[in-house]
Amino acid sequence: MLRSPLDLTGARILLANDDGIHAPGLEALERVARSLSDDVWVAAPETEQSATSHSLTLRRPLRIRHLGPQRYTIDGTPTDCVLIAIKKIMADRPPDLVLSGINHGGNLGEDVTYSGTVAAAMEAALLGYPAIALSLLRRGDHDYRWETAERHAASVLRRLTGLAWPRDVLMNVNFPDVSADEVKGVRVCRQGRRDVDTQVIDGSDPSGRPYVWVGNYMSDETSQVGSDLAAIAEDAISVTPLHLDLTHGETLERLAGVFA
Repeated sequence: MLRSPLDLTGARILLANDDGIHAPGLEALERVARSLSDDVWVAAPETEQSATSHSLTLRRPLRIRHLGPQRYTIDGTPTDCVLIAIKKIMADRPPDLVLSGINHGGNLGEDVTYSGTVAAAMEAALLGYPAIALSLLRRGDHDYRWETAERHAASVLRRLTGLAWPRDVLMNVNFPDVSADEVKGVRVCRQGRRDVDTQVIDGSDPSGRPYVWVGNYMSDETSQVGSDLAAIAEDAISVTPLHLDLTHGETLERLAGVFA
């Protein structure tokens, strides 16, 4: 179980993401983390690794670059970064808390199965460390409202780390696309499921050769009351505990009867 409460002022905090070491969301998360603790470490991918999910690099060596005090980049996936940070870079004293993000774009509903941001937190949880993934939604073509996430993140993190939760649970936090003053509270909700699936789009290159592109991404529309998608649609911060055990209990019991 997570120590309750975790004293963030003395905590060693590891930051990771999937948008890469130079991402503005990581810069925002660093500012939040440094407002909570003086012992902040960063281990992030060299390049963007969005939608890499919980993948490990197994068929080539990985290189670590030391960019400055307690700041590293690794030419691998978000999962690689967390694993290498905990097992090698911070081997003398592992983190008390792992934060992943702040992702540019929400990680809601079925996004969590694709997300490298969530996967980084998942790897930390698998290794036995409390972990929280943070993401910021954007609708339209305007800039990301990083100030919204920064204004509210510290309070959310303090409240979450003041709780005890099981080793195989990680927290998934999403911030809505409104100004900081327009956020309508924090809602604890379940993982949702969108009403519209991701589309595969046909196209052709300048030579006329056909291709397909995964795009026209899933709509955030949902009719599911109490879900993360519903909370974000109503301009609230969503907090969802995710469980690493994917076993479906009811079906497990039914199968046990079939194969008895």
